[in-house]
Amino acid sequence: MRCVETCLLAATLAAISCGCHGKTITSHRQIPAAERPVAKDATREELLDAYNAFARNMKTLNATVELKPIAGSKYSGVIDEYHEVKAFLLAARPAEIRMIGQAPVIGKTVFDMASDGDTFRVSIPTKNKFLVGSVAGERNSAKPIENLRPQHLLDALLWPEIRKEEAVTVREFNNEQGRYYVLTVLRGGYQLEVLREIWFDRSNLQVARIETFGPKGTLLSDVSFSDWEPLDSAPAQSSASVFAPTTPAPAVSSFPRAIVIERPHDDYKLELQVTRIALNEDIPADRFKLEQPAGSELVRVGETAENKPSTENKPPMEKPQ
Repeated sequence: MRCVETCLLAATLAAISCGCHGKTITSHRQIPAAERPVAKDATREELLDAYNAFARNMKTLNATVELKPIAGSKYSGVIDEYHEVKAFLLAARPAEIRMIGQAPVIGKTVFDMASDGDTFRVSIPTKNKFLVGSVAGERNSAKPIENLRPQHLLDALLWPEIRKEEAVTVREFNNEQGRYYVLTVLRGGYQLEVLREIWFDRSNLQVARIETFGPKGTLLSDVSFSDWEPLDSAPAQSSASVFAPTTPAPAVSSFPRAIVIERPHDDYKLELQVTRIALNEDIPADRFKLEQPAGSELVRVGETAENKPSTENKPPMEKPQ
């Protein structure tokens, strides 16, 4: 009886492996050693140290970028793609940022925005408007592109350090695009919540993505980084900037040249291509100052009829939004 069972099992396996028309393998391709992707190994501590070293040593940033905004999504039903602009970007810890956007070819300023961590200011010369509002304000505009805030770029470019008291886990993630390590930083309190997820591409152990979450798991931002290049081989070191550089003293060795910032609840995306980058320069404080242009209309973003201040001493061009 046992012999019969063995013969039946062998016959079944043979049928599965061969079938009526030969073997079930329909294709066989040998990948040359030079074309096989590399998946480097790292420990949790090594990933933490690499991330914190970059975050800690990024004090200031002076960059020229090609900026393309995309507003809306399939979920909102409308997607608007805007013309690419050349932007000059300054950022400094703890919370200073300024960005000037110019139209291609003619070099005309289309926006000038700044934030000090408490208040953001945006000048739009083409509309003769000057917007002012609180960084902490959560009111969104019906027009997604108007939700763009300078501090959103600051958060994406100057990363916060992971503190020793923060709980951090590590896991692997694999798909057809690559293999990754994911550091998950947890927010403490009565109930643990995810604060950030930091993705490392295992082909080079560089940061490929940072997701930032708010209370109850709300995805605030999803930023991807690629094309990491050494700082001494930037593709356009000679590009002029409206922010004249001082003597650079970079403390990190490479920087991503392609950055995509997605803000799902603000309903917009920014695609940045970095063409010139200088880190850790001494940037005078007055370069972050953005004053209201003479004759422009002052718009206080987020102000409602209930909290609108008295108009007795206001400039004649001011109105709430």
